Amino acid sequence: MKKKAFFLKTKEEIELVRQSGVLLGKTHAEVAKYINPGVSTEFLNKIAEEYIQDHGAWPSFKNYNGFPAGLCVSVNEKVVHGIPNSYELKDGDIVSVDCGVFLNEFHSDSAYTYPVGEVDPKILELLQVTKESLYLGIEAVEVGSRVGDIGFAIQQHVSKSGYSIVRELVGHGVGKYLHEEPEVPNYGKKGQGVKLQEGMVFAIEPMINLGTRNVVQERDNWTIRTADRKPSAHFEHTVAVNNGKADILTTFEFIEEVLKHKHGKTVIN
Repeated sequence: MKKKAFFLKTKEEIELVRQSGVLLGKTHAEVAKYINPGVSTEFLNKIAEEYIQDHGAWPSFKNYNGFPAGLCVSVNEKVVHGIPNSYELKDGDIVSVDCGVFLNEFHSDSAYTYPVGEVDPKILELLQVTKESLYLGIEAVEVGSRVGDIGFAIQQHVSKSGYSIVRELVGHGVGKYLHEEPEVPNYGKKGQGVKLQEGMVFAIEPMINLGTRNVVQERDNWTIRTADRKPSAHFEHTVAVNNGKADILTTFEFIEEVLKHKHGKTVIN
């Protein structure tokens, strides 16, 4: 996907991205209510598109470079960019739901990977570690640190757990364009890469595989899957460098309220 030059955001612009991010979090929660065996991925997309538009916004992904839907829905070995279709979720699946909202002329972008029914504990652990790595990457964000510090924090945690990191796909700046600079890889070396500045806004999005890090693109020219067809997990937040440190502009709070209600507990802590 084409990248644009990055732009530093004012405090006011950061708040506009946050408003977009709150609506995005609520959209994810609406989708989460329906993530059950027997539900099609195109139905999940319909829920998201309608909810976003009913709230005066636009699904950022819809028609982006020709992408046909408002959600990327990626099941099991699909890493990212899965096109919603008639596939019905099955007990034991995992499903990454990646969504963007365009509100007040600013985009927000986040992803969450959900277990469907009873999932193999080994795969639940993959989800747990991937989500933890996202927050460790966020902790590395501060004025004067570098993009490599974010990638290093994610890589250390993931490698320690024996999983692999997709390298062809990275986080990215977010703002008036869905994809801006800088790129934010999920691997790296401390002290290397773009220096973080006050007002930067970007998405951090570890994509972590149970098996090999190698991926292939399917014939639809969008869907990326693992080469060995083992499961992949994906979690993403849009983050600002605000008052010298990380400020998370998207939210999982609404998602996890739904999951708590559905399962009696938060599935992924």
